[in-house]
Amino acid sequence: MDCQPHIAVVDDHRDIRDLVGKYLAKHGFRVSQAESASAFRRLMEKNGLDLVVLDVMMPGEDGLSLCRELRSTTDLPVILLTAMAEETDRIVGLEIGADDYLTKPFNPRELLARIKAVLRRVQSLPPQRATPKAREIRFDRWQLHVGRRELVDDNGLAVPLSTAEFRLLSVFLDHSGLVLSRDQLLDLTVGRAADPFDRSIDNQVSRLRKKIETDPKSPSLIKTHWGGGYSFVAEVQAP
Repeated sequence: MDCQPHIAVVDDHRDIRDLVGKYLAKHGFRVSQAESASAFRRLMEKNGLDLVVLDVMMPGEDGLSLCRELRSTTDLPVILLTAMAEETDRIVGLEIGADDYLTKPFNPRELLARIKAVLRRVQSLPPQRATPKAREIRFDRWQLHVGRRELVDDNGLAVPLSTAEFRLLSVFLDHSGLVLSRDQLLDLTVGRAADPFDRSIDNQVSRLRKKIETDPKSPSLIKTHWGGGYSFVAEVQAP
């Protein structure tokens, strides 16, 4: 059984694909290459992948569009390759769920280090409990419509969620019953963008409680574990 992590390198420049592919193979990875989003989809249909190195600027469908699709349908880690001057691409990439980014031109050794760091982080995260592909998830008196990012109560009243609140709620639903530390919640919601000393997760939990708890001052859905983080304790139904 092949235990080498399988990395996909998606870039329309063959010289970059070959350089990265040879370097990663030299350091113990199994590497497959794709020159476009459509070629990557064909590759993904036939292979189990552990991570994708994805160029943002590609002709036709760009890397940001493909990253957005991957994040809505899979948990495959994504490292974006961006042009030095395109800061907006890096910000948008992190906002839609990329795990990391690297600007061109880059040192293959740095890419290797980032790949290893992302894989370590992913492997250290707790397993999911709910199916990530579920489009509607029920809990307590609520139903979350994932595609529309809409939270609706039993009376049909919709409650708006910010992007941060939606990500946090999705993480709780995917890991119901598990105690998640603040660092784990930051990794699961914002990835590399997190500051290791960031405690904004507490504020996000507070805001989310105000929207889904019957009594936010005495929460019954999101429990606090002093020194340990938070857990989501409601029964989750993900048909």
